[in-house]
Amino acid sequence: MSLVMGVTRCDDTTFEWGLKTYVMGIVNVTSDSFSGDGLDGNVAASVEQAKRFVKYGADIIDVGGESTRPDSTPINADEELGRVISVIEALSKEIDVPISIDTYRAEVAEKMIEAGAHMINDVWGLKKDPDMAKVAAGCNVPVVITQNQRGSSYQNFIPDLITDLQKSIDMAQGAGIKWENIILDPGVGFGKTVEQNLEIVRRLAELKVLNRPILLGTSRKSFIGYALDLPVEQRLEGTAATVALAVANGADIVRVHDVKEMVRVVRMSDAVARLRFYQADD
Repeated sequence: MSLVMGVTRCDDTTFEWGLKTYVMGIVNVTSDSFSGDGLDGNVAASVEQAKRFVKYGADIIDVGGESTRPDSTPINADEELGRVISVIEALSKEIDVPISIDTYRAEVAEKMIEAGAHMINDVWGLKKDPDMAKVAAGCNVPVVITQNQRGSSYQNFIPDLITDLQKSIDMAQGAGIKWENIILDPGVGFGKTVEQNLEIVRRLAELKVLNRPILLGTSRKSFIGYALDLPVEQRLEGTAATVALAVANGADIVRVHDVKEMVRVVRMSDAVARLRFYQADD
């Protein structure tokens, strides 16, 4: 366990950073997910998928109600709430792993924590909604801060990315978010070029200078499609390669669609990178 990063408590779960790589399973309740797995607010299907992911070994379930692909149709807070609240309420009664709400809206985050979510995953790194940091602090929950490069560009990519993540850390702490509740995501795919996304995976260990756990979400993303010249439904092996490299380079959480396969990849990668051997009850 890292003495610097310590532990993060999320409801009844304790994440011991450095001990293993945790797997976050994606439940999209959108109608236009880039990955083709959107459940369009179907509560029963969402619960079934989440329960299946937990059975396969997911440590966290991440529920999102708005697509983040660049050409997606924006929705308002009421529509987002309508898609996710029944799913979160149902999941809170059906699964025993932490539930994350994937949103950049403070209003949605606060209501989903009240409905049973335990973590916030903000793809805009607390910068889209000025109230998000205050809500996360007030709810005293872990928050994933994603570096989103849309609308900006960098001259010295990795150092500039680290600087921007540090700004979000400062914003979080300034709002009262506890140090142990901060998780960082370098934001693969969020306004970045193919080359920059590949560089994130290759140089992920450099982000450890920030002394916070790193979440990486490469699953089925377009840079894999460009590298392999494959459509989204054929990116399983490419995703597996990026997950294995991420674990070797120090990822603490990987966010994935194909939970069964990626749990196996993570466990084998942990065996090599961390000398971590999983037992039947892990």
